[in-house]
Amino acid sequence: MKIAGWGGTTRQDCRVTRPRSEAELAALVAEGGLIARGAGRAYGDAAQSALNTADMGGFNRMLSFDEATGQLVAEAGVRLSDVIAAFLPRGWFPAVTPGTKHVSIGGMVAADVHGKNHHKDGSFGAFVDWIDLMGPDGAVRRLTRGDNDEMFGWTLGGMGLTGVILRVAFRLRRVESGWIRQTTIAAPNLAAAMAAFEAHQDATYSVAWIDCLARGPQAGRSIVMLGEHAGASDLPADRRTAPFRTPARRKLTVPFNAPSFALNGLTVRAFNELYYRQGAKKAGDSLVDWDAYFYPLDAIHGWNRIYGRRGFVQFQCAIPLATAAEGLRNLLDAIGRAGQGSFLAVLKRFGPQEGRISFPMEGYTLALDFPLHGGTTALLERLDRITVAAGGRFYLAKDARMTPHTLRKADKRMAEFIAMREANGLTDAFSSTQSERLAL
Repeated sequence: MKIAGWGGTTRQDCRVTRPRSEAELAALVAEGGLIARGAGRAYGDAAQSALNTADMGGFNRMLSFDEATGQLVAEAGVRLSDVIAAFLPRGWFPAVTPGTKHVSIGGMVAADVHGKNHHKDGSFGAFVDWIDLMGPDGAVRRLTRGDNDEMFGWTLGGMGLTGVILRVAFRLRRVESGWIRQTTIAAPNLAAAMAAFEAHQDATYSVAWIDCLARGPQAGRSIVMLGEHAGASDLPADRRTAPFRTPARRKLTVPFNAPSFALNGLTVRAFNELYYRQGAKKAGDSLVDWDAYFYPLDAIHGWNRIYGRRGFVQFQCAIPLATAAEGLRNLLDAIGRAGQGSFLAVLKRFGPQEGRISFPMEGYTLALDFPLHGGTTALLERLDRITVAAGGRFYLAKDARMTPHTLRKADKRMAEFIAMREANGLTDAFSSTQSERLAL
């Protein structure tokens, strides 16, 4: 069947199977060239293999929960949305969540996802206690943080290339309500946005929408949104009796691919102007529900169709703190000069990160979506060069077009990752279209 990443640019004929037992899965692993696929929300070709794609949707049970510690044991195919539906009414919420709830737990481990609280709490891997991993021989091994061979660390962020993730034990956080106390700050330029992040390091959550087409003194203007889980006492009196009940969100659907001319420099510039003005009007404190704060795009079913039949690519980099200001200015300048702005542009502050292969580093991360057309490739290559020059690296969960040369220049850890895969017999057993493209 034809499958693709969320960006829609990697459509490929793949043999897809849906194993429902460890024995069926082990037989597929023995064939070689396997990659596990969860919810299909990797933007590029990380979760597809022409020869051997294993849909993990059959491994979708939540197995146990410890009320004392918040530890949930779940199979890899469980969706984050199901975890929230089951546990938020009981006063628990994911300790780290990406920008969509429509992801699998196995995918969250494979990408070692980060959220709006990385500066304070780190990535998802910081809350993972153990992983059950099927190796190239079909045997299942429980990995913990103290493993001598460090396979636990290689699996966090290893993009499914260390084996098949079967089960994960990870911790949720206690919350008193389903609401978020949000503080909105209108930052007139990049320097002001970064100053807001630095001044609010104690905030649990922080994220910014950034106008990547604004030029001159307005370059990098942003709407910064801070967040804290609201306590019961923070709620209006009429909500305190049911603190986890939030209003149903009105769901929108993009029923077809938008025409290719719909997104261009003029329409994105107009959208950015309107979005900034509206955001500035909302500056200050407000109470928003969890779904609206963490997953705004989930309210638009099929939002990836906005980019048209050709699809889109996402560029996401992390730039170290010491070079972040200059690096971000250079990235925004290149985008502004090209006139190919992204209206889904997100800026976040990363905290320190330890990990064998995980994406985050202390500094800033910028994520941008670009519709695919003739000038996109040249712009992305310029952004690659700027990132590498600033000492930054790239998020493989969002990548659909990087070259092996660029990846190795940006991330010296890849040489050790490749050597580890070869030494453990993983290269032939587990591979994706992405790993083949990047020679991993």
